[in-house]
Amino acid sequence: MSLAEIAAVVGGQQHDIPDPDARVTGPVVIDSREVVPGGLFAAFAGEHVDGHDYADRAVAAGAVAVLATRPVGVPAVVVPDVVAALGALARAVTERLGATVVGLTGSAGKTSTKDLIGQLLERLGPTVCPAGNLNNEIGLPLTALRAGEDTRHLVLEMGARGIGHIRYLAELTPPRIGLVLNVGTAHIGEFGGREQIAVAKGELVEALPAEAEGGVAVLNADDPLVRAMAGRTKARVVLFGEAADADVRAEDVRLTAAGQPAFTLHTPTGCADVTMRLYGEHHVSNALAAAAVAHELGMPVQEIASALSGAGQLSRWRMEVTERADGVTIVNDAYNANPESMRAALRALAAMGDAAKERGGRTWAVLGQMAELGEESLAEHDAVGRLAVRLNVSKLVAVGGREAAWLCMGAYNEGSWGEESVHVSDVRAAVDLLRSELRPGDVVLVKGSRSVGLERVAEQLLAAEGEVTG
Repeated sequence: MSLAEIAAVVGGQQHDIPDPDARVTGPVVIDSREVVPGGLFAAFAGEHVDGHDYADRAVAAGAVAVLATRPVGVPAVVVPDVVAALGALARAVTERLGATVVGLTGSAGKTSTKDLIGQLLERLGPTVCPAGNLNNEIGLPLTALRAGEDTRHLVLEMGARGIGHIRYLAELTPPRIGLVLNVGTAHIGEFGGREQIAVAKGELVEALPAEAEGGVAVLNADDPLVRAMAGRTKARVVLFGEAADADVRAEDVRLTAAGQPAFTLHTPTGCADVTMRLYGEHHVSNALAAAAVAHELGMPVQEIASALSGAGQLSRWRMEVTERADGVTIVNDAYNANPESMRAALRALAAMGDAAKERGGRTWAVLGQMAELGEESLAEHDAVGRLAVRLNVSKLVAVGGREAAWLCMGAYNEGSWGEESVHVSDVRAAVDLLRSELRPGDVVLVKGSRSVGLERVAEQLLAAEGEVTG
């Protein structure tokens, strides 16, 4: 697309552009260090750094121009609002390319499921599906703008912190297939209740085209609030889950000795066995969701099963399992946390611990705050502490302030006494404790909300001893 075309699409003014016909052939980026020749640099004025100050650096690195809110002395398309301009550009590019857009949302598991979908659809043709969770009004357009003329599938994760957010994202990059994973309690403090969360998540299926136009809503049959969304869409509904009436379902679900899920995948066109490389039974639902999308796009069931069995974890700090040279296993799931994902991670730890305990090892849950739970925070942290005890986790280390104290309180009230549960103030204290007490065969889960930064615990434990597998 030429700079003149971009200016017309975003309603911007051209400044210091010697050749309006110069074409942008590379990706759009918001970090000047990531500019590649032929790209476009979008300048944002942040709280600490103003991207406009790096405009000349971006052009020197090969950017054709800068998308900015003011003239910057180098070729620029100047707009009132860079976020709105990115959205308008993403919509124009998406409509021009004609790739199949798959949008997905849910309270938990979005990024892991998006990674699975990407690995499956890549077998059918060029697919854009980035690692990480670029799921807001900036990240989603940046993802869409990575698509090229050969792109067949564009997989987009859609997050929401309020009513109307997903509706806006779906308007930018209209999906043909919409997937809703679950309705949980993530951000419940902002929404006010699960019913309001369901209203927000259901905006995705409302945005789908009608069945006659190819619209498909892929819904979790095991979640009543998601299943009910079938009444909010004109698209054809496909159900996934373990329910008997699910179109794509799992039977004979079990965990291997290492804690990896295995099951028989059933689809309308046949069945096949799956044994995943990922850890935790919660990935069964994610795998079924991905399988349902791939099946809708024509992938044979045997190939779906093969792809699911070979799929890895692409995004960082999500159940990253690494064994140290001394036999201690670190499970870094510290990217984020909510009650649903915390419970799933603890169950995965318990499953992995069964084999560890046979070798004399112990299970450690190093847990931090679950943010944005509002009035439910005390009850939810208490419940997680109690669950750790019920699952026979050997050691609970709660890291942080008030919420960590609530985790410990739940464990104490469930019967954890002595040294089984401990509350420490910060990352350094947690690392010092673990370094002094870990022994070969132990399995350590590290998990908390992103704001807590518990990934530093995992990183320091691995840096101290080295790693042998990932």
